[in-house]
Amino acid sequence: MNTSDKNSDGQSLKTIAFVITQAAQLLSDVSDTAKLDAEILLCHVLQQNKTYLITWSDRQLTEQEHCQFNILVAERQKGRPVAHLIGHRAFWTLDLEVNDSTLIPRPDTEVLVETVLAELGEHNINQSLSGLDLGTGTGAIALALSYELPNSHWLGVDFNQQAVELSKRNKKRNNIDNCDFVQSDWFTNVPPQKFDLIVSNPPYIDPDDIHLNQGDVRFEPLSALIAKDKGLSDIKHIVNAATEYLKPNGLLVIEHGYDQGKAVQAIFIQNRFTKVKTIKDLGQNDRITIGYFL
Repeated sequence: MNTSDKNSDGQSLKTIAFVITQAAQLLSDVSDTAKLDAEILLCHVLQQNKTYLITWSDRQLTEQEHCQFNILVAERQKGRPVAHLIGHRAFWTLDLEVNDSTLIPRPDTEVLVETVLAELGEHNINQSLSGLDLGTGTGAIALALSYELPNSHWLGVDFNQQAVELSKRNKKRNNIDNCDFVQSDWFTNVPPQKFDLIVSNPPYIDPDDIHLNQGDVRFEPLSALIAKDKGLSDIKHIVNAATEYLKPNGLLVIEHGYDQGKAVQAIFIQNRFTKVKTIKDLGQNDRITIGYFL
């Protein structure tokens, strides 16, 4: 970005309004949300919220702020996720630390949280429920459900120890105490107990999927993204093994690919789950399949 003080029209190149506009132009080729990306990056630099950017749009950036912002914009131009650049991401009502050890929580996964709460209904919200989150990553799902269900207790597991440590930091960051995290390759280290609920956002992308070379996923670990058998191998394992860990009429909720709804429903039914159905995400694509174990 040009660091001279004024453009040919005499406008300052260091006001909040101008640097956002210029950055949005630079990011338009790599992001569908270029202006929003620029605003989030500048909020991070200034340690302010979006309202501040609007209220003080004529404020001049200092040399240090301008330099720091330019560095972040340059990294975003390379495709690096905004969440990695600022080190955190909003999910549900939480603010989660993120890094490249696991997936960045996405808005579509909030549909999984909504689905669980809708299935429980108001009369079950205050019950003492036990839940298991498989492949917890940042801890997003387990922590959101722990927050919404204060009388429940959740266990989040991940095979990646770095992700486990990250989820523990997010537990502390959000002051949530009814959730624990341990290292486990799916059910391997899960205590021999029965749960009321099991949830998971497992790897479900086909290793040959062209989308793996696009967008934020280029900077996320493949182990958290891809699965064999056209993306269904981990889902098959989870559904089959969950039958040993669910209480009678226990609920299983799994996130999956937009084109996997029918296949995942079949896997549920093959493993004796009932009331099987698929819920659509924010883009009206099949995304969450649920079932109750008899």
